[in-house]
Amino acid sequence: MLLLNSSGIGAIRRAGMLRAVAAAGALVLAACEGNQEFDYEDRAVEDLYNGAMDSLESGSYSAASRLFDEVDRQHPYSVWATKVQVMSAYAHYLNDDYDEAIIALDGFLELHPGNSDAPYAYYLKAICYYEQISDVGRDQKMTELAMQSLEEVARRYPSTKYARDARLKLNLTRDHLAGKEMDIGRFYLRQSEYLAAINRFRNVVESYQTTTHVPEALHRLTESYLALGISDEAQMSAAVLGHNYPGSQWYQDSYALLQRRNLEPEEKEGSWLAGLWNWF
Repeated sequence: MLLLNSSGIGAIRRAGMLRAVAAAGALVLAACEGNQEFDYEDRAVEDLYNGAMDSLESGSYSAASRLFDEVDRQHPYSVWATKVQVMSAYAHYLNDDYDEAIIALDGFLELHPGNSDAPYAYYLKAICYYEQISDVGRDQKMTELAMQSLEEVARRYPSTKYARDARLKLNLTRDHLAGKEMDIGRFYLRQSEYLAAINRFRNVVESYQTTTHVPEALHRLTESYLALGISDEAQMSAAVLGHNYPGSQWYQDSYALLQRRNLEPEEKEGSWLAGLWNWF
């Protein structure tokens, strides 16, 4: 359930709108569902807003966004004009029209950066990207945009509920990006392109240290370095793996690989891993 601020849907919904007029607005609204253009006549702000809210609650999100936009167009100086810009974006989001939602939110934030709804607007924009994250086998542009937007929410509004949720989603987003790096690294490893594989696994260890993929990345580094005959780095990778994840299956596998070469996990002062963990 998307987080809404205290001045969101419920509070506005109860702000003394005219219910009788809203019912008439809902009837007019039914005619403009789908992609059909609708020629709106000048209508009272309460009529338009209540019609938009009725549509939102009934799941007619396209109609809701159009009516919210109409509030802003017909009554740009009303107390509702700024609020409906965010509400229109929210309706687009609910309709999975993420591009339209992001465009609306960017426009709102450009015009009203200090508005009380700005934290929610930044958060909703981040969620629009987050909802478009694809599996690790596909391009991760949306994942990167989601991470950047979530970080912006956490940085700008650190004490808000939006920041708390953003930080939780950031962990999942970073894990997803690390998973993509692992997927590519494994592919290179299967192709015996060990240097390319090492670059991917190294990036996981350097850039995504808090993710669940680090133990496997360290094991794959051990495996790749051994394949290239770089024993020192293989021993160091296994040593770091054993130090941080001593009971893991990945460490057992790395240890077994070293044993076949009559090697042991060992700390090596010249390794890039030593500098990363400040071991020396």
